[in-house]
Amino acid sequence: MNFSRPSTLAVVLVCAAVSLQAQTNMKPIDTEYYTPVPPTVRIDHGIPSDALVLFDGKDLSKWKSEKGKANWTVANNVLEVKPGTGNIETTEHFTDFQLHIEWKSPAVIKGEGQGRGNSGIFLQGLYEIQVLDNDNNPTYVNGGAGSIYKQRPPLAQVIAPDKWHVYDIIYKAPQFNKDSLLVSKGTVTVLHNGVVVQNNTQIDGTTEYIGLPRQVAHGAGPIILQDHGDLVQFRNIWIRKL
Repeated sequence: MNFSRPSTLAVVLVCAAVSLQAQTNMKPIDTEYYTPVPPTVRIDHGIPSDALVLFDGKDLSKWKSEKGKANWTVANNVLEVKPGTGNIETTEHFTDFQLHIEWKSPAVIKGEGQGRGNSGIFLQGLYEIQVLDNDNNPTYVNGGAGSIYKQRPPLAQVIAPDKWHVYDIIYKAPQFNKDSLLVSKGTVTVLHNGVVVQNNTQIDGTTEYIGLPRQVAHGAGPIILQDHGDLVQFRNIWIRKL
């Protein structure tokens, strides 16, 4: 007697019937679990309880410059670029994080395009989210406020009526193997005044002023604020490790 193999369709139908029967017999408790319990995060004056405050309006104790001590101007709970003194960076290094930072273009409007209210926020010291006066100030779109500099323009140009801009940045670092080869690119989501301007966007590499992005193997890195010669101000800077 010959027995033919069951057809693929028959196998699929049998599996579907078994799955449906199992689903029918399930109870609500079968898909519920209670551990591990997520940590509790409380919000105090807009800052999560598990955040590290990088600038609280008082001092630059969590920052340094290439020459040692960070000496940008701190007054009235605001941090202001001190042109000619160079970039400042966090003393602590980070990998994946949520970063909150508020910034404001200079009160006195000077220059145009990239020459007006220019600064930048470098993630892990290598990948720049552009800071630029974007109020009636045309420039190349992948160099505007909220762009991944010279790589990805923002999804929208967001103006701040009160002049203070807010960036909320969710960043996942690139991964490299033991041979320093890229395994996965970094990604970033940026909310500009509550509007998504980068949506889980891949970062192609370092944000170069001239030339193409480069893949540089690295570990944790600092947050860098750029001295581009303009009196850009910052306040309320905090970070959550993810």
